[in-house]
Amino acid sequence: MIRFSANLGFLWTELSLPDGIRAAAKAGFDAVECHFPYDHDVAAVRAALEETGLPMLAINTVRGDVDAGEFGLCALPGRQAEARASIEQAVAYAEKIGARAVHCMAGRTQRAGARIAYLENLTYAADLAEGAGLSVLIEPINHRDAPHYHLSRLDEAEDVIRSLERPSIELMMDLYHSQITEGDLTKSLELYQPILGHVQIAAVPSRQEPEGGEVNFPVVLKALDGMGYEGFVGAEYRPAGQTEDGLGWLARFRAALKG
Repeated sequence: MIRFSANLGFLWTELSLPDGIRAAAKAGFDAVECHFPYDHDVAAVRAALEETGLPMLAINTVRGDVDAGEFGLCALPGRQAEARASIEQAVAYAEKIGARAVHCMAGRTQRAGARIAYLENLTYAADLAEGAGLSVLIEPINHRDAPHYHLSRLDEAEDVIRSLERPSIELMMDLYHSQITEGDLTKSLELYQPILGHVQIAAVPSRQEPEGGEVNFPVVLKALDGMGYEGFVGAEYRPAGQTEDGLGWLARFRAALKG
């Protein structure tokens, strides 16, 4: 049965990360994930995870110079030292809090050499992650929301994973991004299920609660469940109001998946 994770990069952002973890547990989520936890005390985050019993599925590498519009470093030519420092930071933090994976953000780039830089940095990430018992996630992100992001299509992500042949490197498939870029979600899930490490959802096109919009997620997720997917589905959406006010979808999705 599909299990749901709260992405605390978007949900309960008014709370500290430890209190966000507690709020997710109270709301009935099965796990949590977040974007950039580095300003939060490791001991406090780990204590909240242990208190609630929720696993922390993944954290991101940092974006770089946010004021300059950077959105990841791992595919930026000439930035190898910074990219690898961000990977080291993420792996170290993930290991300390008991997280399961690190998402290596590729970044926006149109420069020659981006693929080589990306593959080399992902190899470095895999070396570190495997030594720590972690997975490495890569995520295609649509160009409407993130122009010039290095990785935007599922087939590009598959090519990276197949080229590197590292079992720790897996696909994070955000169905919001995939619907905008490619559509045909059920067939895409079926095609890429062998390399799938994590799935995320949000309404399209609003990126709000996943019950609205153009995708019937209970149907798509029921198909995913039938494929034997054993991971989690992350709620990575921007609430229309207060997080608690929009959580009715969670019980309704669970009921639909049982039906």
